[in-house]
Amino acid sequence: MNSESGNAPEVTDSDDWLTIPNLVTFVRFLLVPVFVWLMFHDEYWDALITLIVLFSTDWIDGFLARKLNQVSAVGKWLDPLADRLSLWVVIITIVLSGLAPLWLVFALVVPDLVLAGLMLTVYAGTPQMQVTMLGKARTAALMLGAPLLLVAEAPFADADLWCAIATGVLAVGAGGHIVACIDYAAQGIRAAHKMRKTGLNPRNKMDREKFFQSI
Repeated sequence: MNSESGNAPEVTDSDDWLTIPNLVTFVRFLLVPVFVWLMFHDEYWDALITLIVLFSTDWIDGFLARKLNQVSAVGKWLDPLADRLSLWVVIITIVLSGLAPLWLVFALVVPDLVLAGLMLTVYAGTPQMQVTMLGKARTAALMLGAPLLLVAEAPFADADLWCAIATGVLAVGAGGHIVACIDYAAQGIRAAHKMRKTGLNPRNKMDREKFFQSI
């Protein structure tokens, strides 16, 4: 943030977990089972609206955290967790409903599990790495492709056309997801190497926090 503007307050971390952005994140968790229920009852239009609201909360909580200066330690791990779990459940539900190909699940879940296993091995936890533009782009593609599949089920839509468009967007998102996971893994390994060179232990939580706060 530009300190020369003198208008916007500096965003600082808080230990308070009961914040408006975190409540928005909790709403995202609550909307996931609603989406699943609607999908398995073939209420695709209502599921589409629910999915749009669900995905919108990903932007809303981050915006409110910065706008209200309510960035919290809990929010820093809760928001990514909500993102990942909600996206997993949405994609798996759409695949089980027969609207998306099975390969989509493997393209999303397997890289995440491999990355999580690597980070647990190297750090004995999850390092707070910055989200990259590639990571944001793949998430945007996946969040766009999933609703498009539901649009294809609308009576006024050309099902074949919209399904092809949605599958193409999801394929781009899935490919970006694999590349992003490889990039995050490389970042994590490089960061662990730098920590060891400076005498810090990547598996020590305090050392991790000290290192990542300094970069």
